[in-house]
Amino acid sequence: MSDGDNFDSAGHSWEGRELPATGFERDTGEADSALVAAMDADGTTFMTALAAARLLVPIVATADDVEDTEDGLTVEKSTQMAVVTLTAPDGERALPVFSSIQALNAWNPDARPRPVPSAQAAQAAVAEGCDVLVLDLGSERLRIVRSSMLWALATQRAWLPAYADPFVREAIARAARDESAVVSVDCESDDDGQLRVVLRLTPGLDSSAVQGLCARIGEQIATDGETRARIDALSFRVLTAN
Repeated sequence: MSDGDNFDSAGHSWEGRELPATGFERDTGEADSALVAAMDADGTTFMTALAAARLLVPIVATADDVEDTEDGLTVEKSTQMAVVTLTAPDGERALPVFSSIQALNAWNPDARPRPVPSAQAAQAAVAEGCDVLVLDLGSERLRIVRSSMLWALATQRAWLPAYADPFVREAIARAARDESAVVSVDCESDDDGQLRVVLRLTPGLDSSAVQGLCARIGEQIATDGETRARIDALSFRVLTAN
C-alpha cells in the first residue's frame, strides 16, 4: 500500500478510524437470482422474492452551494450526495432502485450504488414522499412496485392483492354494514388484478342512489389509512338482488 492509500479523498488519515459493517462487504453487485427469476411472475411470487433481496439505491452528487461569477457562469462551491427521486407528469413520485450494478450503470454510470435490504429501500421511499418504487429503470425488465407493495415492504409484511387481503375484505364489509340497501358485499379481481367491490343491492334504486351509496362506501374505506395503503385502485360492480 502506498502512502496515498492511507488517506481518504479529503486527505484525512484512515489511521485509528473504524468503518461500520454494512452486511454487504462481499457483495459483488450481481442481481439476486431469485429476484431475476421472479421479475415477470405474478405479484405474490415477485413480492416474495423482492422482500428477501438486496437492492441498490442510486446516490448522486447535487450542488449544495453555488455562486455566480463575474463572467456570468454559475460555479458549484460545494456538493452533497443525495438519493434520486423521480416525478411523473401526474405528480406521482418514484424512487428508482436496481437489482444489479450492471442495471444501475446502464441507467446512470455516475450514480453511486448503496446496497440495502429491500425493506430499507421501501422505508427510504416513504420518507422521501414517494408513491412507488421503480425496479431496474431503463431496462427491458422494468417492474413497478405499486404503493400497496411499497407499504408492505416498508412495514415488512407479506403482500397480498387487495381482493384477497382479509384486512381489506373486513374493512369493506364494515364500510357497507350501515347501508340498508346492501344485501351482500364481496371482493374480486378486475381485469388488471386490482380490487373490485361487488355490491348486491335491493331492487328499485335509481342510478343517483347507487352512485351515492358507492361514494359513501368509498369515502368510508378511505378514512382508514391502513386500508387505503393496501389498495392501489378501487372499482365497483353493482348487482340487483333477486
